[in-house]
Amino acid sequence: MIAPKLDNSTREQRRRRSKKAEIVQPPQGFQLPQPIRRLQRQAPAFAMQAAVELSTRLKQLTGRDVIDLNRIMEVVQFLYQQRELALRGPNYEVDEFGFDPQWTESLLIVFKAIYRDYWRVETTGVEHVPSTGRALLVSNHAGVLPWDGTMIKTAVFTEHSHPRHVRALVASQFMGMPVMSWFLRRTGQAVGHPDDTRRLLERDELVLVFPEGTRGTGKSFKDRYRLRRFGRGGFVATAIRARAPIIPISVVGSEEIYPMIGDLAPVARLLGLPYFPVTPFWPWLGPLGMIPLPSKWRIQFHPPVHVEEEPVKAADDQHLVMALADEVRDTIQRGIYDNLKLRRGVFL
Repeated sequence: MIAPKLDNSTREQRRRRSKKAEIVQPPQGFQLPQPIRRLQRQAPAFAMQAAVELSTRLKQLTGRDVIDLNRIMEVVQFLYQQRELALRGPNYEVDEFGFDPQWTESLLIVFKAIYRDYWRVETTGVEHVPSTGRALLVSNHAGVLPWDGTMIKTAVFTEHSHPRHVRALVASQFMGMPVMSWFLRRTGQAVGHPDDTRRLLERDELVLVFPEGTRGTGKSFKDRYRLRRFGRGGFVATAIRARAPIIPISVVGSEEIYPMIGDLAPVARLLGLPYFPVTPFWPWLGPLGMIPLPSKWRIQFHPPVHVEEEPVKAADDQHLVMALADEVRDTIQRGIYDNLKLRRGVFL
């Protein structure tokens, strides 16, 4: 259908009768009244004040601290930080590895509670970790899941006089898992590859490596605290080329959190995992079987091995590299035995 043509007078009349278009705002969602919104903002302060008053009353009645206000403050701080992080939207930065320091530090409240209250970690020698500059941290590895790496990172950030983030290297199999890979990269981990190690050290980072790899985390409970071979000493060659000292670390306590009594290899191959652990509780209890046991932990940081004093070409000397790798391995093994003697029991 063809619209009829309009003469000039009709167009002029229509123009005069027309009105300016108004910008219509989209309908706003339901908002609570202002007094209730104000009460929402002040609720944490009111809750904290009530907790202080309750703690004071209970202390007067019992003569001791029943409520730990420091723990309550940590919970409030954690919730507040998560709210602030949720409001920042896409306006935050990560490095080339996907590391988000601000988000990671907000989670340290949770990890510190596990470190301090659940595994009751005793840390010694953390002063051997340099306050600035690069270093390669080398540790034994055990416990099915890499909780030892998390506790080492927590120890350096909470116990050191100059808190620093530790960048752990993780097996590529774990980096292939959808949710786990996102979490690991967001909290500063990288793939266990010499190139990533070198790039991190060149940025003067603290890099944590586990030369035992999945052979350590997947070892049977009967072989606990017996170190596997450290490969061909690739971590030593990398440290020499990057001019970084090596800090050996001995961890006691991680072997008992998931006592591995078997490995369902066919299931592991089907799922693309290095092993599928069988423990006294997993997979028999389902998700409950993934709760780690509250063993007593000890972490010892040993004096540095100054491989950075070697000439760069020494990295190609396989005999020297293997000798230094054996020195680091022996230091870690001796530290494990010494710390086992200091434990009164697995859970004490």
